[in-house]
Amino acid sequence: MQSKCNPNVESMSQILSVVLNIALAVHVALIAVCVWRVWRGENVIDRLIGADLVGTLMLAVLVLLALILVNATYIDVAIGLAALGFVSTIALAKYIADQQMF
Repeated sequence: MQSKCNPNVESMSQILSVVLNIALAVHVALIAVCVWRVWRGENVIDRLIGADLVGTLMLAVLVLLALILVNATYIDVAIGLAALGFVSTIALAKYIADQQMF
């Protein structure tokens, strides 16, 4: 007895693919806006927040790529980038506040 594939599953898969690709395009556009903010920021705090947001959006892009390409390696890279981004944001904020690194 052959099992027939449910047509709803195929249409949902296509819808998910379209939604993931649209989300990826939106996140890339937001990264461009944040990079512009880092480049043209009025002060150091604006630039720090913009750089932190670029890192966060890159995490989202990596997770979306992992879902689109069905490759879990991107999730591992995103976790490493998240840890590095957190430490760098704290270090830069301390440097801005105290004008010395340690």
